[in-house]
Amino acid sequence: MLWVLIVVAVLVVLFVVLYNKLVRLRNRVDEAWAQIDVQLRRRYDLIPNLVETVKGYAAHERATLEAVTAARGAAQSLNASGASPAAIAQAEGALTNALRGLLAVAEAYPDLKANQNFAQLQEELTTTENKIAFARQHYNDSVRANNTAVETIPTSFVAPIAKVGKRDYFEIEPTDPSRNPVQVQF
Repeated sequence: MLWVLIVVAVLVVLFVVLYNKLVRLRNRVDEAWAQIDVQLRRRYDLIPNLVETVKGYAAHERATLEAVTAARGAAQSLNASGASPAAIAQAEGALTNALRGLLAVAEAYPDLKANQNFAQLQEELTTTENKIAFARQHYNDSVRANNTAVETIPTSFVAPIAKVGKRDYFEIEPTDPSRNPVQVQF
């Protein structure tokens, strides 16, 4: 009888330990996603100022400016709607490509490149992009740890009870041209 009680006690302790581990992992993933969200919102806030600054110098580049504005709106609405990280990542990839187009337009205007406001906005955007990359790496590391725990024994038995499931990684859309190998021609 004593052995049965010891076994039951050990199983209860093991269950509690595994349950708490899964909850901690889920909370880390949620916290990491919140950091990505903060940086994406900062990016969304910078873009209108950047577009307005460029608009003053390159008003005839309307298609580029509209593409950035549309991509920002799409990404922001997906993020606000609580879409999956994969859907948000795809929209963010489109926004990144539109921003590259905007910055390429800026290269054609020396007065714009020399503008202090534009230079400051461009620097803030670069800093934000770096912070997004670091936040994405932290999030993906947290997702990997969570998914590993959810899929491995013995935590896989406790995961449904703890309501902890696999989470999606936040990855740039694979069709993003920036992920293609660089073509070198002589």
